[in-house]
Amino acid sequence: MVTASHNPKDYNGMKLVREQSKPISGDTGLQAIKALIQAQDFIESPRRGAVQALDHHAAYQARLLAYLDPVEAIKPLKIVVNPGNGGAGAVIDLIADAVPFEFIKVHFEADGHFPNGVPNPLLVENRGSTIAAIKASGADMGIAWDGDFDRCFFFDHNGRFIEGYYMVGLLAQAFLATDPGSTIVHDPRLTWNTIDITETSGARAVMSKTGHAFMKETMRAEDAIYGGEMSAHHYFRDFAYCDSGMVPWLLIAKLMSATGKTLAELVDDRMLAFPASGEINRRVGDAAAVIKKIEAAFMTPDAVVDRTDGLSLDFKDWRFNLRMSNTEPVIRLNVESRGLPELMQEKTDLLLDLIGGELA
Repeated sequence: MVTASHNPKDYNGMKLVREQSKPISGDTGLQAIKALIQAQDFIESPRRGAVQALDHHAAYQARLLAYLDPVEAIKPLKIVVNPGNGGAGAVIDLIADAVPFEFIKVHFEADGHFPNGVPNPLLVENRGSTIAAIKASGADMGIAWDGDFDRCFFFDHNGRFIEGYYMVGLLAQAFLATDPGSTIVHDPRLTWNTIDITETSGARAVMSKTGHAFMKETMRAEDAIYGGEMSAHHYFRDFAYCDSGMVPWLLIAKLMSATGKTLAELVDDRMLAFPASGEINRRVGDAAAVIKKIEAAFMTPDAVVDRTDGLSLDFKDWRFNLRMSNTEPVIRLNVESRGLPELMQEKTDLLLDLIGGELA
C-alpha cells in the first residue's frame, strides 16, 4: 500500500506485508529489504508478475455489516462523519443505505491537497469542524479519520474529544464481556486503564511495542482477540489480526444500542479513574540525550522500569512513558495517574519543563 497516513501531502511512504497480511517490520525483514535497495543487488525474476482487477466492494460491505449483526436491533443514531478529505468517505457511502444511521458529512470529498488541513485528528486544531457539526446537528457522536482511515477518533454528543486510550479500554471491555479469558494487546504509552479492565475480567493483558507492524506480530503470537493503541489504531483477530478504522465505530454504535448509554456514559468513569495527559510532542535537538536526562532525574528505588518502547517509569500513583517517534523528529510524552488529575498535571508540567524543546 502506498500511503502517507496522516502526514502532509508532500510526504509519502509504503506499507509492506507478506501472505495473510503478516506485517514486515524492522525486526522481520524491512532492514534486509533496505540493504538490497541500497546495494542495488537485484536478481532477475524467473517469471513476470501479473495484474488482476478485484472488485471487493460487496465483500467488504458484507464484512463491515457483520459487526452490526443483527442490523435490525441497531438503534437509529445521528453521527457526524469527518474523513478530513481522505479515503473514509467512500466507505461511508458504501454502507450508508444498509445501516440505520443519519450521517452528517464534514470535509467528505476525497482531495489529496487537503484543503481543510492535514487529516490528523490528534491535532487539536483539526477537531473544531467535527465539534461544531456535532453541536449544530445534535448528533449522538462524531467520528473523524486520518487520511488512509486506519485510525478513527471519537467525539461524544457534547463534542468532547475522547482520547484513544479510553476507547481501547472500552473495546477491550466489550470483547471480554462475550469472550472472557481472551488476551488483549496494548501499547506501552498509557496502560493502567486497559490492564485494570482486562485483569478485572480475569483475562490477560500483553504489552507490545508501538507501531502497526509490532502490534500485528504480537496479536498473532498471542492469538489476541483485540488489541489497541492510544493513537486510535484498533486491531481485531477476526480481521486478520489487522487494524481498521471502520470496525471500531461500528462496534461502539452497537454497544450504544445494546446498553442505551451515550458514549460519554460509557467512558466517564474510566476517565475519572485514570486521568491522562494525552500525547504531547516536543521537537528537541537530541532526543536520546533528553530521555537519559529524564531517567536520571526520576529514577528512584520504587520506580518500575520498562523499556519496551522508549522509557516507562511506574510509581505508586502515577506513571509516564517517553519515547522517540518512529516517523518524525520529535519526542512523545504520556502521563497518567490513579484517580488524581492534579498529580497527573503536576508531573506533566514538571516533565515538560525538563524536556524543553518546541511544541511539535
